[in-house]
Amino acid sequence: MEAGLLRSKEGGGMTQDFGNSAVPVIAIDGPSGAGKGTIGQRLAQALGFSFLDSGALYRLSALAAMHHGIELDDEESLSTLAAHLDVQFQSNPNPENGGSLILLEGEDVTRAIRTEECGLAASKVAALPSVRQALLERQWAFRESPGLVADGRDMGSVVFPDAPLKVFLTATAEERARRRYNQLLEKGETAKIDEILGDIVQRDQQDQQRAVAPLQALPDANVIDTTSMSIEQVIDELKQLCRDHLKIEV
Repeated sequence: MEAGLLRSKEGGGMTQDFGNSAVPVIAIDGPSGAGKGTIGQRLAQALGFSFLDSGALYRLSALAAMHHGIELDDEESLSTLAAHLDVQFQSNPNPENGGSLILLEGEDVTRAIRTEECGLAASKVAALPSVRQALLERQWAFRESPGLVADGRDMGSVVFPDAPLKVFLTATAEERARRRYNQLLEKGETAKIDEILGDIVQRDQQDQQRAVAPLQALPDANVIDTTSMSIEQVIDELKQLCRDHLKIEV
């Protein structure tokens, strides 16, 4: 991956090698709003590792489907779309708006993929087995030296089951709704916290009950409840886990 730019390529023949197994992966899974993205990016920066926001790939697939008029239950068309996504991740010139500038078919969709509508659509798309298969190789491509922090819902169970460090971040639905509400207000957007909470509960149910790669805390995952923790406290705990499991100093 070139520094600051990754262009997602079309998938070819896939093998179950989970990418370069010599490269360590920190797999961070958990529900929407648990802090995976913010914490994962911060940890990756501290370690000098690459960062994979797998949820962005599903959101991009959903957004592309909406742009092209594809129904969210049309699995064949969606899997073809996912396999041919024209997407780029670039260094964001305004880092306060996020770690990456995301382009879909040449259009800046960095903010568009973070809407509640897109998130719910992504959850529906992510429940389709052939779509998940189409995006696997793209995710494996992020596994580059010296290491990778991967954030998602099936990073430790499906995408990188050989990850030496697996983490499951969680928080109460109410706390996750409060965080999202504050984020929207900070961006100058209107929001109703009860609607956000309803969306979070609905997405949790979709993610936990889907037949393929459901959201779950694995037996070998380190579970961290971030409800009453600051970002710095979570980062400190993760750094200690890196010392214990990866034998690296942070």
